[in-house]
Amino acid sequence: MADELDLLRRANPVPSDDGRFHDRPLDQHAERRLNRLLHSGRPRRLRRWVLSVGTAAAVGVTALTLLLSGSATTPAVAAPRPLQIESGSTPVPLGRIAARAAADRSQRLRQGTHTQTWSLSMTAGPGARPAVTLPEERVIRWRADGSHTELVVATDPRRPGEPVITGADPVPRTVEDGHVLSRRTFPPSWSDAPPQATPPRDTGRLRAYLDELDPTGPLGTSQLLDAVSELLDNWTLGSRENAAVVRLLADAKGLRPAGAVTDRLGRPGQAYVYEDTAHAVRRMLILNPVTGAVLGLEDTVTKDDAEFGVRAGDVMSYSAWMR
Repeated sequence: MADELDLLRRANPVPSDDGRFHDRPLDQHAERRLNRLLHSGRPRRLRRWVLSVGTAAAVGVTALTLLLSGSATTPAVAAPRPLQIESGSTPVPLGRIAARAAADRSQRLRQGTHTQTWSLSMTAGPGARPAVTLPEERVIRWRADGSHTELVVATDPRRPGEPVITGADPVPRTVEDGHVLSRRTFPPSWSDAPPQATPPRDTGRLRAYLDELDPTGPLGTSQLLDAVSELLDNWTLGSRENAAVVRLLADAKGLRPAGAVTDRLGRPGQAYVYEDTAHAVRRMLILNPVTGAVLGLEDTVTKDDAEFGVRAGDVMSYSAWMR
């Protein structure tokens, strides 16, 4: 118990001097830190996802009900299928992608992000509802004065992968395309700590940067993928940052090339798979084969779990990052 309290103090997912968390729910980054702390070292990663999407479930399910059902209908359930490796495709080693990324100069670093995510919401025990997928699209834009805006939309799972938010001043195309969950503007804020600090272009310094995102200990492959996800939830990387990320991933143990895949936005990519056998999860990282940019990350259950009503092959979560 003493060790867990010490970890909680060091992780400090909700700093007392951070006004963003006063009398309001945790944002996605604080929630992710808290989930890592509470569940690191536990025997099953599956339970981490219960908490990670639990706080979003009340809003997400309500939004989906408004979006997809009428008063006399049963709410639609979104159940995306796992992405499939293209038959006969040749896996490309991460080292080769890193070399291509290092030669690319087409992209520049930009603070802010445009992301589509799908997360499985689960409940357990008597009367538990079937697991449903909560599709969401998020755009974060930073301004020159240090302020930023965040728009979150519950997307229509009947039209998977089709971006709803477009333009420099993002708004959903139509009400039918997406139900706005929140639209917020934050005052100017600067920080020299990750993930708000500018990500480095050097592999060694980038590793230290990502280590700061997870204070519970050295990053294993699964934790490294989580840290890269958090980085991409805050920054749209440039060419040199992409190259540093891929070089770092090339040294990760157990992350193997799997072949070509088309992601949920219809983009061609190369897939790299990590089998997290301790937590019965298969993690698929998708990279742009030319620039090395991370296109997506998919987590899939590898064992049935009757308690939560999930089966092997169910998609636990998926993130797709756009420029």
